[in-house]
Amino acid sequence: MPLRGLYTLAQSEVQRALEKLPPDVRGAAEECAIHFEEMAALDEPDLDEDTLGLFEGNNRLDPPPGMPDEMPRIRLFIDNLWDFAEGDEKSFRDEVRITFLHELGHYLGWDEEKIEEMGLA
Repeated sequence: MPLRGLYTLAQSEVQRALEKLPPDVRGAAEECAIHFEEMAALDEPDLDEDTLGLFEGNNRLDPPPGMPDEMPRIRLFIDNLWDFAEGDEKSFRDEVRITFLHELGHYLGWDEEKIEEMGLA
């Protein structure tokens, strides 16, 4: 599938996931920027080349952001998600949703244990 189509699928899956969240969680999620990126196009040696998603910046439990790099953001790497799904559209959609919700959990201030407890690991 062309990358443009993957961007569209990923964006629609994140939107669908947002719509299913409780209103208070959805409101919090809307404060966090969501970026759809291609890992292959990046030059970030600190990232594992098979990273599916990443939360960066201050979470909801931190003080309000004071610097641009503290602004909360979720990055979803669509090429890695597609590879992880082995080219299957349903698996891709599922993994986009799971990865988005996992990273959203980090934004909400949840650690890996809480994220796993919520079924998002």
